[in-house]
This record gives sequence, C-alpha cells and structure tokens, in this order.
Amino acid sequence: MQGKWPKHVKKLALGGDEMYKYSNGQISLEDFKQPIGMNLKESNRWVKKAQTIPWLEIEKRYAALFKNRKGNVAKPLRMALGACIVQAEYGYSDEEITLQLQENPYLQYFCGYLEYDDNRLPFDPSLMVYFRKRLTPEILGEINEMIIEKAVKEAPMPLEDENDYTDHNDDNDEDDKPEPPQNGGTMIVDATCAPSQISFPQDTKLLNSAREATEELIDTLHVPGTKKPRTYRKKAHKNFLKISRTRKPTAKKIRKAIGKQLGYIRRNLENIKIISENSAKLTIRQAEQLKTIEKIYEQQKYMFDNRVHSVPDRIVSLSQPWIRPILRGKAKAPVEFGAKLDISVVEGWTRLEFISFDAYNESTKLTEMIERYRERTGHYPARVLADKIYRNRDNLKFCSEHRIRLSGPALGRPKLGEKEDIRNKKQNYLDECERIEVERKFSLAKRKCGLGLIVARLSETARHCIAMSVIVLNLKKVLCAFFVFLYCLLITHHLPQRNLKFVFVQ
Repeated sequence: MQGKWPKHVKKLALGGDEMYKYSNGQISLEDFKQPIGMNLKESNRWVKKAQTIPWLEIEKRYAALFKNRKGNVAKPLRMALGACIVQAEYGYSDEEITLQLQENPYLQYFCGYLEYDDNRLPFDPSLMVYFRKRLTPEILGEINEMIIEKAVKEAPMPLEDENDYTDHNDDNDEDDKPEPPQNGGTMIVDATCAPSQISFPQDTKLLNSAREATEELIDTLHVPGTKKPRTYRKKAHKNFLKISRTRKPTAKKIRKAIGKQLGYIRRNLENIKIISENSAKLTIRQAEQLKTIEKIYEQQKYMFDNRVHSVPDRIVSLSQPWIRPILRGKAKAPVEFGAKLDISVVEGWTRLEFISFDAYNESTKLTEMIERYRERTGHYPARVLADKIYRNRDNLKFCSEHRIRLSGPALGRPKLGEKEDIRNKKQNYLDECERIEVERKFSLAKRKCGLGLIVARLSETARHCIAMSVIVLNLKKVLCAFFVFLYCLLITHHLPQRNLKFVFVQ
C-alpha cells in the first residue's frame, strides 16, 4: 500500500475549490495556553502520541495535493488526521468526535490547538466524511511508513554489556570486498476479514429491500395526471411478513416466498423502464441503485431457476453492493461479509499490504509482499512465517530461488518408510509459535482499533477505516515500547522492585 500517490488519489484529495494553509507545527505542552487551574501532564498518552508522529513531514506531502490558491481554506492535516486517529481509537461517531474534541484539552493538544477552547465545535461533523475520503489507504500507508521510520530512529539503543563486547578488527583484509546483500530479518504474513456493519443477508430480506426500492423509484418517476402502474406493494409486504415471522420456515416455503418477490420485482422493473422513457431521467444515484437492483434480480433469478445457493460476485447488501461474502472457516463465523486484507509484521511493526472487497487467494500476494520488503530494506527476508495456504509450488519456488525459508512442512505425503526429521519438526513448532504474533495483532486491532466492525457506509471510507486501524496499532506499539524502556531503565539503576508497579495497556 506504500509508494507514490496516484493521480486519482491526488484528484480526490483536492476536495473541490479549497486551498491549504500550513499550521503552526508541533508546539510543546508548556506553550499550550491553559486556563487558570488546568495543569496538563507531560506523561499523558495523547501528549506522547503527538510527539511520536512526524506532523511536519506528513503535512508537506499533504499540502502538495492542494493546487488551488483560491477558495475556502481546508482544515489542517493535524486536525483531520488527529480526529481520525481518535475516532479509530474509541469508535466515536462523527457527532461525538467533535464534542470530545471540544471538551478534552488533551485531544485538543493532540489535534494541534494552540490553546484550550471549548466555546465552539472544531468543525462540522459532516467534514469527517471528507477527511476519510482525502486520507486514502495509499496516503495512510505512506504516513504509516513515516511513523515507523521516526519511531525506529528515535528508539533507545540497548545498553551495552562489557561481557558482550568482541573485537572485530581481524587481519582478514581480503574479506573486505563488497558482497551482494544477504537475506536478513523475519516477515510474518497473514490475512483476515474486516466485517462491515450490515444485517445478516437473507434472500427474502434482500429481495424485499430491492422491491421497496423499485416502488420508491416508481413513485419518483410518476408524472401527476397520468395513470400510475400498479405495484401490489401491500400484498407483497404481507407475503414478506408471512415468511419473516415464521420461526423455522421450511425450504419449500422459502423458495415460494423468493419466487413471489422475484415476480414483484420483475413487474416493477418493466414499469420503471416504460416510465423512464416518457419522464425525466434518473439521477446518478438513482441510476446506480437501479443497476444494483437489476444485478440482484439476475443473481437471485439464476439461483432460483437452477436451484443453487451460490453465484459469482454475489451481492449481499443493497446499500453497499461492493461487499462480498468471505469464507473464513472459523467456528464462530464461517462466513463474514466485508473486506479481506493482508498484513505483514516485521520487528513488531504492522503494514497493510493488500485490501479488497472481493474474495481472493492470499497466497497469490506473497511474492508482492516480499518484493516490497526488499524495496524497503534493500534485501530479501531470511524467513517468511506464514500459514499453510501460502505454501504453494509457485511461492516455494520463488523463495527457493532467493534463498528465503518459508515456514511449514513440505508439500504432499511423506515417502513410504521415510521418518520425519526431529529437527524439522522442532523448527516448525518454533516457527508456529513466532507466527502467533500476527494473530495477536489481529486480535488487538479488532478489539481496540476499530477493525472488528467497519461502520463506514462508502467503499473508500471503509478502506480508510481499515488503513487507519493499522496506524493506531503501530502508535500503541510506540507507547508500549516507551514504557518498557522506562521500566528497563529503572531496573538497570537497581531500584527496589517491590515498590514498583507497572501496567502496560495497549
């Protein structure tokens, strides 16, 4: 997800006739004007987070997207990005996030305020939609790289021990010749699904929603004074309630209800086609909705006629037609409905590698992730810890050619009479234990960073929420590393441990 921002991203980030004005930059907490009696603490987590984000570097790249020199001045990047980070951290709504920024002085400092101000809202809640559209996954991916780079540079060096020091000044001057970069490091990869906030899709419920939408289109297109086509909406609604209120409907009753709803939709689509020829044209939004309804009708009609329960690119939501069912194979949720994504974890830092609303085989993205690792570090990883699904022949061949060890057992059945090597079995166990780190990242992101339920209603804003959860995940790691370093620093000074109490919360 990293790299140069494409042209469509720049066009989206322009946001209409707006110009950008640089903010005042990072100020210290002492310069933050506070009313009498208020004493903000330097150790607050939001103050620490504000110090770990390279606001100036991000703002330079963000301001370059605004080419207009006239029009309304856009909100500063720190305000937009800070509000999105706080929203991903707590899961606030657009209205609630503006109220929290108005009331909380620490959040105001994090978002770039010069002084505490609770007289008015920082911005209209509707601007959050534009913030999410401008901060696309490509932009957030680059911001994530800036945060990681700054955190790595400012990371405290480990304390040296005299016993670990060795003299490397040998007389082997002949070995000082430049050699090609060797593989190094470990990359952990895995895929998951970020479920969207939609009701569990049922064929009868989906068809009923499509039927009601066609009835609204007929009401909109109808010209007063002309004969209005019949829609049988009361009878159709009664048939839907009959099946929806049945506690355990049989397959025969469900099929009968689906057939009736298909008949109502077919009649309405024919009437819409006739009315639209003699009346005003549909708006862009209405035309897109009509196209979605026609697609739903075709898919449901195909499954009804052929007595099957699956179809390619199946639509499961009328309001969000880009969402697809993702097979997970989990006991709790065998099928989830949302975006599928791949992430990589290197030295504890998380990166969003790929995201799509269409179901795909994650093993096809492994080579791309490894190549991006080489672009960042200059060499290939020594190890790639991945699930069994990544161990196909193409990936094994690619890793073998570049001297990369891909974790997991060999393909196929063992040969007759061949005994499993104890060392390989032990190594596989150790690799699997290390691979658990990516599962912990998923767990933390879904519980604390908003990845567990995507409430955004647009495809681009849903992608933003997923990319933002990765940034929040890395910010939590920065804070955790700071407290761990503080703990180690106190231990090295031989303070009495019985009086120390530390609680690390991510």
